[in-house]
Amino acid sequence: MEPGGGACYRAAAMLRLTELRLPLGHAETALPEAIAARLGVPREALRSFRVARRGWDARKQSRIVLVYTVDVEVADEARVLRRHAKDPHVGRSPDTRYRHLARAPEGFANRPLVIGTGPCGLFAALILAEAGFRPIILERGKPVRERTKDTWALWRRSILAPESNVQFGEGGAGLFSDGKLHSQIRDPQFRGRKVLEEFAAHGAPEEILFAAKPHVGTFRLVTVVEGMRAKIEALGGEYRFGCKVTDLMIVGGRVAGVQLESGERIAADHVVLAPGHSARDTFAMLHRRGVFLEPKPLSIGVRIEHPQSLIDRARFGPNAGNPILGAADYRLVHHCANGRSVYSFCMCPGGTVVAATSEPGRVVTNGMSQYSRAERNANAGLVVGITPADFAPYESGEHPGPLAGIGFQRHWEAKAFAAGGGDYRAPAQRVGDFLAGRPSTALGAVIPSYKPGVTPSDLSLCLPGFAVAALREALPAFGREIPGFDMEDAVMTGVETRTSSPVRITRDDSFQSLGLRGLYPAGEGAGYAGGILSAAVDGIRVAEAVSLSLLGAAPLRDPSATRSVSAAYG
Repeated sequence: MEPGGGACYRAAAMLRLTELRLPLGHAETALPEAIAARLGVPREALRSFRVARRGWDARKQSRIVLVYTVDVEVADEARVLRRHAKDPHVGRSPDTRYRHLARAPEGFANRPLVIGTGPCGLFAALILAEAGFRPIILERGKPVRERTKDTWALWRRSILAPESNVQFGEGGAGLFSDGKLHSQIRDPQFRGRKVLEEFAAHGAPEEILFAAKPHVGTFRLVTVVEGMRAKIEALGGEYRFGCKVTDLMIVGGRVAGVQLESGERIAADHVVLAPGHSARDTFAMLHRRGVFLEPKPLSIGVRIEHPQSLIDRARFGPNAGNPILGAADYRLVHHCANGRSVYSFCMCPGGTVVAATSEPGRVVTNGMSQYSRAERNANAGLVVGITPADFAPYESGEHPGPLAGIGFQRHWEAKAFAAGGGDYRAPAQRVGDFLAGRPSTALGAVIPSYKPGVTPSDLSLCLPGFAVAALREALPAFGREIPGFDMEDAVMTGVETRTSSPVRITRDDSFQSLGLRGLYPAGEGAGYAGGILSAAVDGIRVAEAVSLSLLGAAPLRDPSATRSVSAAYG
């Protein structure tokens, strides 16, 4: 009767019981007793059970309860099911095993390419390798441990490596994050379960298999990524680092391969393109080659830091610090009078704010946590939604049409670089000063965690006027939801611009680029995901479509593509 089950656990041929609620800190024996009582069977009738999910309900801080979903093997299962036929919380456990849709025959020679090794490219490569297609994986950056050293060079010594940083290199942008593995995507085929099981099998904590909000943390993700690379290579996949794709080979409206910065050409008629949201030079190349792109909404704002203890008390009251609950998080949204929405993004409990630029002369912020979430500050993006209509003033010869969002991002990132002092320090401002409309000349009790350091400044110099107005309206509203959120000494550090890709590399319902057969845009950089889990799931879906196409089978269709295709064709 294990709490979460092993990495290869599936819940077939069992019963699933949902919404089982127990007090925080309940005895170990309380869970099986509650299961038996809920099913109306003697305790000894439970042959085994596993926790499929554990969350909590903290709406009443003095009486926080744990909420379980459990899979149960019970004597006389048919009788129990009949007894609970009308109970929505008792039923058959789903079969969550992953099944490949196609497998390469022995000696199959047509090797697909996968561009990018973030979560999307990683899982696309894994699925293709498991199916016997021996993918070639191209990564412009470095292996994960070398990349980590380069990233620390920016954080500690203000030295930026443009091809090896928070955005580029093995593991993608998600490596330097909280390692959050929850998502709101629809996933009826349980591809997300495949992601969690692979992560757990390669070094992630096993609790990700049942935690309601699973996370891994950066250091553990390094081990996971290395382990998965070794598995892909053992299955015949080939990794090539330091290989930047600078052009596509196109013959008769179909991709025929890629050209690298070195001049080398690699032939392939199936190319998974998972570049990440910051591959701006790749987006420019695609536009130049006539690949269909469309501008996509994104957000701009700051990172805000509070003492983690303040957030814990606000969320958990007298139960703050309970090890089961861990460091508290939050999700906030406010709809402003100017028509904008302000919301929290990528909240990192017990974490740090990190330098996330990938281009010289620009400052970008992001958030990161380790698995322990034990740092003194909580941080989150506090961002304002923007639409492609906001990009018009930033359209130029360098940033034409669908690339105008990149011009928007670069403009404000350069402003932040200047306001921070021109050496990769970031501009920072006390919330009290920001609300009062005065520059900060010093910081207070909340010590900013951003490395290589901050410069007290005026964040209104680094943000559009509409974003400044929206943030000033939202902060007091958030303070009413979380007492102390708008405290004078809370620190805001700018700017957060890489919330998502500024473009969508539009694909049709066969997962291929509009007008260019054989090119499969995927993941967050292509505009089809937002976060580690959703990007990984999209990589799996695209790999399945590639597998079928390689074998000449009927294409896998993507019902979610309808909107983009309709918009593209007007």
